[in-house]
Formats: sequence, C-alpha cells, structure tokens
Amino acid sequence: MIANTAAQPQAKKRLFIGLLAGSLLTVGGVAGLLWYLLSQPTTVLQQILLVVLIGFILIAMVAVAFGIGGIVLTIWLAKTISPLQPLMRTAMSVLFPMAIGLGKIFKIDTNNIKRSFIEVNNQLVRTRELKVKPWQLLVLAPHCLQKSSCPHKITSNISNCKRCGDCPVDQLLAIRDKMGVNVGLATGGTLARKYVKEYRPKAIVAIACERDLASGIQDSTPIPVLGVLNERPFGPCFNTQISVYRLEEAIRYFI
Repeated sequence: MIANTAAQPQAKKRLFIGLLAGSLLTVGGVAGLLWYLLSQPTTVLQQILLVVLIGFILIAMVAVAFGIGGIVLTIWLAKTISPLQPLMRTAMSVLFPMAIGLGKIFKIDTNNIKRSFIEVNNQLVRTRELKVKPWQLLVLAPHCLQKSSCPHKITSNISNCKRCGDCPVDQLLAIRDKMGVNVGLATGGTLARKYVKEYRPKAIVAIACERDLASGIQDSTPIPVLGVLNERPFGPCFNTQISVYRLEEAIRYFI
C-alpha cells in the first residue's frame, strides 16, 4: 500500500552546493596548473593552445560561478532569479559528475549527494511558482511499484491495472482520475523519454530512487521536475512504495 505519511529522510542542500563550489575550485586549480605550464619554455604553438584553453576555462568558470551564486541566492531569497536560470542549470549539469567524483574522494555516500541534488532542484523549481493545467502535468513512476507477482502488463498502458489494491499502482490511478493528470509507468529512461515525447508536459512529477531521479531531472531540462523519492522496504527495484502525501503535495504545487 502507499504510505500516507510525510516521513522521509531530508538531505542537506548545502552538501551538493558545497561540492559544486569544491568542483569549481578544482577546475580553477587545473587552470592554475595550465598557467604554470604556460610560464615554462614551450613552443609558440603550445603557448597559443594553452592560452586558448585557459581562456575557455576561465570564461566557463565565470559562467558557472554566476550559476552557483544564482542557486544560493534563489534558495536564500526563496525567489527565482530568471536571468540566471540558464547559468544555474548549466552549473548543476556540468559540475554534477565532478561533485559526485569529489564526494567519492571524501567518502561521502553517493545517494546522499544525489538526495541533496534533488532537494536543491526541488527548491529551485518551487521558487518559480509555475502553474499548469492538469493535462499538462505528467506523473512518471517506476515500474517497480507494481507487485512483482502481478501478471498484468501495465507499462504499455497503465489502465491495464485491475486495481486489486495489492500495490501502489491502484492509488496512482486514483490520483490520476481525481486530479486529471497524466500518469506513465516506466521501466527505464527510454520509456520515460517516450512518455515525455508523447504527452509533451509543461511540468513533471517524477517518482524514483536517487539514481534515476538525479539522471531524469537532468535529462528533462528545461522542463521543471519535482522529484519524489520512492520507499524501498524490500530493497531496491522490488515492490517499492511511495508516500501519497508527498506525491499529492508535489502535484498540487503545479496545478
């Protein structure tokens, strides 16, 4: 059954933001190393190449620094800063792999970093105060919500569900019927992208684990996505659950 509580571990947004800043400093260190190499005796061609590379890195660093500053200001002011939106998205997508790598060096759990990323993303989306029609909203849910022993194929058409109530799919359909939103059950990124292409949503509420949510949020840019973490009482990808409270809260934010 779907849990009807709001209980869910919260990740600190400052973790991901701190790793973004650390990644930016690392890139700065690389630029400094290149500058040092430039000061060494080299051929003219090598110097030209290094100057071009350093110039590119510095321009990218300035853009990403504005993006990180925009993220911090948006969260602090609880108000979107529209001109910085592209730079904020760029900073999050470009530095995300570096932030994960930096976290591994400092032995920070990758799922904690991704939870922090999802929290930052959700906060940024909420500050936009975007409203859409129910039919313009897509709820994307993972196939592992379906009970493993269920014989019915519902990934191609969720309406094939017999609504026996043994898994959360029944409640998903109830929410779909009550709120008028679109619901897609995906087995992975390919099917999720198919639903996005089919429904052309203006906003998405996605339910998944940390890994799939983090990648899905980035794949869906610039469509705003509110991420809702699933619950895994039986382990990953097996008879997972969701909080109906958090799901409805995310849906009601958009409609």
